[in-house]
Amino acid sequence: MSANSRLTVAAHALTWIGLYQRRGHEVATSEQIATSVNTNPVVIRRLLAKLSKAGLAGSRRGAGAGWMLARDLGSITLLDVYEAIEPGPVFALHPATPDPECVVGHGIGPVMTTVYDDVEATLRRELAKTTLEDVLRDILRTA
Repeated sequence: MSANSRLTVAAHALTWIGLYQRRGHEVATSEQIATSVNTNPVVIRRLLAKLSKAGLAGSRRGAGAGWMLARDLGSITLLDVYEAIEPGPVFALHPATPDPECVVGHGIGPVMTTVYDDVEATLRRELAKTTLEDVLRDILRTA
């Protein structure tokens, strides 16, 4: 799965679980969620493990095993989901230090860091504005 789709898949999975629970089910299986997402259950389990570690989802083992929300959809923002699955900065600088004797090599890092910091702040601010309750509401409105 590409880095750009993890947030969407994670939001999809959590929103699906939230709706499934509202319809009277306690837990959802990885297979059920994967069917909605149209991916392999292993992909869902890996994502949900990260979301569980972040306190957004939980699991039950044994008879009646499956996944559940650890918090209400209204208290989970897209920023919460993003931070759970995409830790670290959005963009990175060169993996090796550019030539310090080159004018571009010397100056590219500080300039790009400023741009990237601004982009990241905007991204986080926008993701924090939307809860998974908002996502579900808009989905059901268009259904």
